[in-house]
Amino acid sequence: MAVHGRHPSLRDLFDESPTPHIAHPPHTHHRDFYVTSDGSFDRESGAGGLGVIIETRDGRRVARLSVPDSDVPDNNVAEYRALHLGLDVLAVRAPRNARVGVLVDHDQLAANVNNAVLAHNRTDCRPPKPFSVPLAGKHHWRGIRARIAGFGELRAARIRSEQNPAHPLANAPEQYAHVNREPERCLLPDAPESSEPQIPPPSRADRHASG
Repeated sequence: MAVHGRHPSLRDLFDESPTPHIAHPPHTHHRDFYVTSDGSFDRESGAGGLGVIIETRDGRRVARLSVPDSDVPDNNVAEYRALHLGLDVLAVRAPRNARVGVLVDHDQLAANVNNAVLAHNRTDCRPPKPFSVPLAGKHHWRGIRARIAGFGELRAARIRSEQNPAHPLANAPEQYAHVNREPERCLLPDAPESSEPQIPPPSRADRHASG
C-alpha cells in the first residue's frame, strides 16, 4: 500500500477490525486519536525499521514516522518498539484523558495490549491471561504499559499487514525518510456530533400560520 496514495482512515480501519480479548462495542469509533504502527526486520541485513501514523478521529494527520532501526534483534521486538514510539509521540500531543485506538498487525501484541487494559481496570491489576512478551522487548513493553495507564482509555485492534498504512514506512525507511520532516502538529479532534435528534425551532412563518 503506497504511503502517498489515499488509505482508509484509521478510524474506519479500527471500527472494522477485531479487538482481541475485548468485545468490540459499537461506540468504539468514539476514539479521539488513532495510532497505527509496524516494525520490520530483515534477516539478511540485520536491519529493521519502525513506522508510525497518528490521526484524529476526523481523519486529520497528527504525525508520520519512518525510522531505521539498525540494532533490532527480530521482527517481534520491532513491533513492540514501533508501538512504544507511536504512543510516546502521541503522549506529548494529546490530553491525558484522550481515548486512543491502536492498530497493529501483530496478533500477540494486540492481545497483550488489550490484556493490559483489562489489568489496569482491575483492582488487583492482574491480567486475565498471562502476558506473552519477547524477552528483548520487555523494556518497550514496560513503556507501552505506562502509556496505556496514562491515557483516558485505550483499545487495540488487529489488522492485516497489507491493510496497515504504517507497513511501508517500517519496511522502507530510506525511501520514506521525507515523512520525518513533515511539520509537527498538535491537533485536537473535532467534537463528536451529538447522536440525539436535533429538532429545528419553528420558523417565523410557522408561528404565524393559522390552524
